[in-house]
Amino acid sequence: MVNSIYAALPTTVFAEMSGLAAQLGAINLGQGFPDDPGPEAVRAKAADAVLNGYNQYPPMTGLPELRQAVAAHYNATQGLDLDWAGEVTITSGATEALAVSFFGLIEPGDEVIVFQPFYDSYLPVIRRAGGVPRLVTLKPPHWRFDRAMLEAAFSARTRLVVLNNPMNPTGVVLPDEDLVLLAAFCVAHDAVVVCDEVWEKVVFSGARHRPLMSYPGMRERTVKIGSAGKMFGLTGWKVGYLCAAPALTHALTRAHQFLTFTTPPNLQTAVAWGLENAHDWFREMPAGLERSRDRMAEGLRREGFSVLPADGTYFLCMDLMASGIEEGDRDFCLRAVKEAGVAAIPVSAFYETEPVTGIVRLCFSKADDTLDEGVRRLARARDLSRATTA
Repeated sequence: MVNSIYAALPTTVFAEMSGLAAQLGAINLGQGFPDDPGPEAVRAKAADAVLNGYNQYPPMTGLPELRQAVAAHYNATQGLDLDWAGEVTITSGATEALAVSFFGLIEPGDEVIVFQPFYDSYLPVIRRAGGVPRLVTLKPPHWRFDRAMLEAAFSARTRLVVLNNPMNPTGVVLPDEDLVLLAAFCVAHDAVVVCDEVWEKVVFSGARHRPLMSYPGMRERTVKIGSAGKMFGLTGWKVGYLCAAPALTHALTRAHQFLTFTTPPNLQTAVAWGLENAHDWFREMPAGLERSRDRMAEGLRREGFSVLPADGTYFLCMDLMASGIEEGDRDFCLRAVKEAGVAAIPVSAFYETEPVTGIVRLCFSKADDTLDEGVRRLARARDLSRATTA
């Protein structure tokens, strides 16, 4: 009586670990949300729009002022020339934008290339749309793909590729040579790429995010997904953007109209204002997060943990085996939250097959005292683990 794809799904690891953290009073370094409340001026615009603005159905594709602001923002920051009226659609978060892309572009039997580790909503919705996932397994410490890996994944039935860049959970910002290689394969196989670029503003250390849409041959075959929630650190707002050529946008909007149809107009108004005016935020936000990343990384290293590089997102990964921990990532994370009072996420949860089982993801978009205490509790979890496995 229920759909077999969804009936077989477990509770997500994020809900599990956050639930345990709340139940046990643990520090939550698992789920990716910031302690900072987000830019006050943008929040004030949303509040004003509720009280004094329009609160009925906005246009299905989004308020014109927000679509115009999205196109202008990407033109100014990424050099993309988007027609706001025919190539920009507003969605209820990037997760809806992903579902819209999969339902709007996949025909039953189409093969869809997905790089794992991956965001957990990808595979269930791809399968529900009739797609057949073809997984490319990335591994630490660099989490990169090469020509041989793409040659093994692409086939005559490849219809779609899903790319998350900057990448959750690894914190990797893909270098130019990887994107050039992927673009060439997509052009050669006439494949469309759904680019989950929600972390595009959260990039550090001199790394540069370049949208795949800007590469030769990719303008007409790329769906670019952005997120106001990630741009402004307002994860609960669930305002996303779909950017694609008109032929793709036609299918995307038809799927969108039967999912959420539209998105709260007051939030759209505030996001439009923020994209046009919050220039200081876009400069200061990543700099502040980079300091938090460095604080956590330095604290972990002082405690003897091995930390992997992270050039973007809210996340830092640590290597358990290199840190002298013999437990697998899931067992260690359960021990950490239950016995040491700190929640983290096992990276194996982001794989369907051939999981990497020795890496733990930590969220550093937290206050300094939370980060410091979290590091201390992780050290306590490591000591408990060593005592148990000795």
